[in-house]
Amino acid sequence: MRAWTYLLILISFCMSACGGGGGNPGTTGPTPTPPTATTGSLAITTSGLPAGVNASVRVNGPANYQQDLTGSQTLSNLAPGSYNLAAAPVTAGGVTYTPSPASQSAVVSAGATASATVAYANAPVNIALSQVAAQLDNPTYLTAPAGDTRLFIVERAGRIRIVDNGTTLTAPFLDISGRVFTGGEGGLLSMAFDPQFSSNRYFYLYYTDPQQNIVIERFSRGANPNLADPTSGLVIIRIPHPGFTNHFGGQVAFGPDGNLYLATGDGGGAGDPNRNGQNLNSLLGKLLRIDVRNATAAQPYAIPAGNPYINQAGRRAEIWAAGLRNPWRFAFDGSQLYLSDVGQDRREEVNIGPVSAAGLNYGWNTMEGTLCYNAASCERSGLTLPVFEYDHGSNDANGCSITGGFVYRGSAIPGLEGRYFYSDYCRGFLKSFLAGGGSVSEQRDWSVGDIGNVVSFGQDGQGELYLMTSRGIVYRIGPSANP
Repeated sequence: MRAWTYLLILISFCMSACGGGGGNPGTTGPTPTPPTATTGSLAITTSGLPAGVNASVRVNGPANYQQDLTGSQTLSNLAPGSYNLAAAPVTAGGVTYTPSPASQSAVVSAGATASATVAYANAPVNIALSQVAAQLDNPTYLTAPAGDTRLFIVERAGRIRIVDNGTTLTAPFLDISGRVFTGGEGGLLSMAFDPQFSSNRYFYLYYTDPQQNIVIERFSRGANPNLADPTSGLVIIRIPHPGFTNHFGGQVAFGPDGNLYLATGDGGGAGDPNRNGQNLNSLLGKLLRIDVRNATAAQPYAIPAGNPYINQAGRRAEIWAAGLRNPWRFAFDGSQLYLSDVGQDRREEVNIGPVSAAGLNYGWNTMEGTLCYNAASCERSGLTLPVFEYDHGSNDANGCSITGGFVYRGSAIPGLEGRYFYSDYCRGFLKSFLAGGGSVSEQRDWSVGDIGNVVSFGQDGQGELYLMTSRGIVYRIGPSANP
C-alpha cells in the first residue's frame, strides 16, 4: 500500500509541474505558430541536350543575385521577387543547340517553389552558294595562306589567279602554262603554301609536264605580294607517268607534322594494268611524304623519320601509304586524314584515319571500296577499307567520280563544324557527313541547284569552303538567309 501511495503522489506532482491538461511536454501553453517563411525556391529544368553536354543558363534576381547553371537545378533560399533566366546556345560535336525560350522571368514567392523550363533543340542549318569568281579557265583548286583574305585560284592551263575583295586581278600570280601538259586529266592541279610562307615566301605546285611526268615544284612570292617570282622555280620531285593520260592524282598539301604530302594516281588505264597501286617500288598510286624544309637543288627533299619503307630494298622510302587508284583530293583535319579515291566501275570511297598511321594499304586494285575488284574472292588481310563509300547505282544515278573536299572549320556556319563536304563530278551534288568512331552519321544532301560538274573544293585563310565547277565558276559555301 505504501508503494501505491508514493506512486499516486508522484503522478499528481508530475501532472502539476508539467502543465497537465495533456499539453506538449515542456510547454506551459497552447502550441506556438510556426515562423513565417521569408524565402522561396526556383526549380529550373533543362532538356534536349545530349548526355555530358552542359546547358548555359544565367539567373539574375533581387539584391544583385546571379547564378550560372549547367543543368537542371533547384535554387533555394531566394528572396521573393522576379528572377530573369537568360539561356545561351550550346555547341557540342559541331552541333549547335538553341534554347527556347532564350529569356524568361519567374516570380518567386516566400514559402513557395516557382518553376521554369529551358528546352534545347538542334537548330536547323541551311546553306547557300554565292558566286565569288566566274569566267575562269578550268579552275582546279583554291587556297590561301592562313589568315590571308585573298583567294588563290589554280587554273588547269597553268595559271594562278588572285581574287582580292571580290575582284579577280588581271595579272596572274604566276603563269607556267608554257611548261604544263593539259591533255587527258593533266594540268596544273593544286598548290600549297609553306607553313612558314609569311617569312620564306615559298609555295608548291602539283602539275604535269609535257612528258606527262608528275612534277612538284617550289616557287617564291616576289616583292609584290600579288606576284610570284617566275624565275624562282625549284623542282622538288619529278615522277614518271608514261603511257596513259589519266590518273595523275593531283593533290599537294602540308600535314600537321610540317611535311609535304602528295597523292599520285596509279598511272592510268582501266584496272591498273601496270599494277602500280600494289607495287611498293613505284611512286604511282601512293600517298607520299617528304621533308622540304631545307630543299636545295642538290638535295630537294629528305625522307622524314617514321616513313615506313626507309632502307628497305625494293621499296621507295617516300611512300607513306599505298593502294590508291586516283586520289582526287585529301585533307587534314587536326590529327585526322580524309582521303577520297575515285572508283573504277562500282564504288567511290573516302578513307579516314589518323595522320600518324604509316604504311596503310588502301587496297586498290585488289579492292574497289569494300568490293573485291574483278575477282570472285580476294584477300583482305592487311588492307585498310574505307570508312565511307557509295555505289554508282544504275546508270551512275548516284555518281561516278568522287570529288573530295574538306572538314568544315570556319566560323560562318557554326552548326556545320566537323562535317566533311564532298561532291561527285558526274552528278554535281553537294553532300556532307559527320565522321567518328570508324563510321559516319548525319549524312545530308544539300539542295544547291544545278551548278554543273564539281571539279574541286577549296579552303580560304579563315577556314571557309568553296567549290569550283567546270563552268569556270567558284562558289563560296555560306549560311542561307532562308531557313
